[in-house]
Amino acid sequence: MPLSPNDKRFMAIGLLTGAVVGTYGMVKARKAVERPAKPGVIDWDRVRQVAITMNQESSLTARQRDKLNEEYLQLVHRTIPMVAGYTGDKLPYPLEQIYAFDRVDWINANIESFKIMFEPIEKFNLTDDQNTSRVVGALWNGLNQTLISAEMGFLLGYLARRVLGQYDLALLGREPLETTGKLYFVHPNIRNLERNLKIPSDQFRLWLALHETTHAFEFEAHPWLREYMNGMIEEYFTFLSNDVEYLKRGFEAIRMFWDRARQSSEDANSWIEMVMTPEQRQIFNRMQAMMSVIEGYSNHVMNAVGRDLMPDFTAISHRFEQRQRNRTTAEQLFARLTGLDLKMEQYRLGEQFINEVAQRRGHDFARKVWDGPESLPTLDELRMPEQWIMRIESSTATRALD
Repeated sequence: MPLSPNDKRFMAIGLLTGAVVGTYGMVKARKAVERPAKPGVIDWDRVRQVAITMNQESSLTARQRDKLNEEYLQLVHRTIPMVAGYTGDKLPYPLEQIYAFDRVDWINANIESFKIMFEPIEKFNLTDDQNTSRVVGALWNGLNQTLISAEMGFLLGYLARRVLGQYDLALLGREPLETTGKLYFVHPNIRNLERNLKIPSDQFRLWLALHETTHAFEFEAHPWLREYMNGMIEEYFTFLSNDVEYLKRGFEAIRMFWDRARQSSEDANSWIEMVMTPEQRQIFNRMQAMMSVIEGYSNHVMNAVGRDLMPDFTAISHRFEQRQRNRTTAEQLFARLTGLDLKMEQYRLGEQFINEVAQRRGHDFARKVWDGPESLPTLDELRMPEQWIMRIESSTATRALD
């Protein structure tokens, strides 16, 4: 499906975790570079330069942008009453921040969000700290910052060529609650996919708008969800900040990460999880479960509403799913290295969960996932929906007795 509303956060987690490990691995093999690094862990100018260099050929003119902004606005407004009718939810504020993007627009928007997310990490300046080992400090003085920045720029550049739509909610409480999220539609990618899959543009864009509008309902009709997500993100980045601080211990840090990987190798589902502490993995699993529900429920709504809305809905869905499965070897490798394959599997799991609950107990019961944080399924419950059903029914019965 299109990029989920907060994939950039999970992308950031994977990148930073890998970058920290990469620093430890390079301590023995690399010498310091002479070029001084800019302050902070990441050179954001380099990130932008790398990503934009990969995507300069697909820009929108001002006239095209104005026309497409209106087109996507109308499509979203068309889907709002349909999503509201099926879910029973209402948007507390008008959904008006809807934009047609080219790839560079998308890169710039996400870099600005990344800067906010990485503030807890950026506050560490390893090069100026007297407790930092000389080898690690020298590496951080240029080499590792360059590699991390290039890695992040490459990932952003790659995703900018594939993402179709994105719901970008107000980030980490930096915007007032009455501020709605923003919907981005990356038009060059949408146009290319329509041509490659030979699907009608009017129906495909409506199909895409329906998916992204459902994300807006999920977050804005249930305000607790944004607060809950932000809390987990901040908690996880605190753990990662501690890992960056640990770099000051030099070779001792290498042993620490080696022990983590060795101790968690049997339980970890991906290389990213192998280098996490048990506390980090617990938060990571909670975030994965939450994102699975967010994406799975959106797919469920899109399927339930879309079949009556678009004559070619089945064909569009089939061709899109086939495109997702038929990735090149390079794309499959890239997904494994970045953890994106893990997220795609979790999203499929989320849709299966919602569909099964709705089939067993009805859609109104499935909507109980939005009652609050305690109603969200765990990863185990996503795999066994009957356990979640039993827990929610038991909780409901207990509250009725009280």
